[in-house]
Amino acid sequence: MFERRELSADLAAVRDVHAPGALVLDSDGDFETLPPSVAETLLAVVDSLDPLAYDPDWVPTDAPEPLSRLAGGEFTVGAPGDGGVAWTRQTEPPTVFVKPRLEGSPDGFVDFLVSEALVEIGLGKPESFLGFFREAYPELSAATGLSPADTYQLAAALYDAYLGHHTRETFAGWAGDREELHAQWVDAGERLEPRLSELSTEVAVGRTDVASAAELACAAVKHDLEVPKPFDALDSPAYRSHGPDFAVRWAEKTFAALGGDA
Repeated sequence: MFERRELSADLAAVRDVHAPGALVLDSDGDFETLPPSVAETLLAVVDSLDPLAYDPDWVPTDAPEPLSRLAGGEFTVGAPGDGGVAWTRQTEPPTVFVKPRLEGSPDGFVDFLVSEALVEIGLGKPESFLGFFREAYPELSAATGLSPADTYQLAAALYDAYLGHHTRETFAGWAGDREELHAQWVDAGERLEPRLSELSTEVAVGRTDVASAAELACAAVKHDLEVPKPFDALDSPAYRSHGPDFAVRWAEKTFAALGGDA
């Protein structure tokens, strides 16, 4: 089910700096979340597994099922919305998974996604937004008044922005050194910019809901772009410093200002 992926010289160097010894595997099956049943298969290529277990009290009773699975003690990797690359530190060594949905994508773009995963592994931050928000997740849900699915989407976006605060300096620093990876980071940001220009208006008039808009705006943080209102506060040093507490306060203020129509 898994096969080691051959890495370019740049990717191998990124791995050596940020996630020494990490495995990068091609998966022969697409997935949102790897089920616990794959653990035995994965043990053929990793040294050991140490499944995460979060406090079930962090998960509201009406939360989407993937959050309940993450809070359990079974080996679970990935979540809906992760995209074409997922990573975990529940294995020794840490592992990056490249999914079949990326087949046909330009090699440079796939390399960038893998490099991003390797940099994130090296941060030592939680694997998922549930590990980031922890006991504050029910507070976030209460602050927004969104449906459980939309709260999930928003939380994932907010965590993406938080990680972006910690990765973008690395990506920017690749200019002139890891030029192709840097160019892919810049290109991905440039593709976002046309969609960001009208985002504030679209949210204000209700054409785009906050959770969907947050995915775009929080990606802008990662690519060091100008972040539109009401998401611009998430581009502040305060968010990098205060993490989930800041995110919950932002949600309270933002959704109060929107009058609950988000």
